[in-house]
This record gives sequence, structure tokens and C-alpha cells, in this order.
Amino acid sequence: MIFDYSDGDFIMPMGNSMGMDFDGNLHMRMGDNMSMDMETGNIHFTSSWKKDDESRGFSLFGKDKDKNKF
Repeated sequence: MIFDYSDGDFIMPMGNSMGMDFDGNLHMRMGDNMSMDMETGNIHFTSSWKKDDESRGFSLFGKDKDKNKF
């Protein structure tokens, strides 16, 4: 979950670039720490919102997933 500092609400990611807050508003990811409310067009500042394919610095094997090339 991503914290929306602008509203004090949470956004549930629905893929790499879209998410929905608890009020049902859709947000489009604009950067790692920014989203745009699709209804109002307002920019919101958020906690870190990484894409699914970006490394988060961990894996099941205890090492960064980018270093675990088989």
C-alpha cells in the first residue's frame, strides 16, 4: 500500500501505473512519490511507489533479485 501524504489516505496499487484510494478515487502514478487523482486532476505526494519490475532490494533468496541471475 502507498500512503497519500496529501489526503492522509492509502492507495492500493492496481498494476504499475494505476491505484485506487479507499474513497474509490483512481490515481495514476506520475513518479516514485507522486500520483494524479484522475477525477480532479490534483497532484498528490505519496510514499514510495515502485513499478512491479523495479528492484525493491530483497528476494526470497536473501539477495537483491537483480544479482540472482540463473
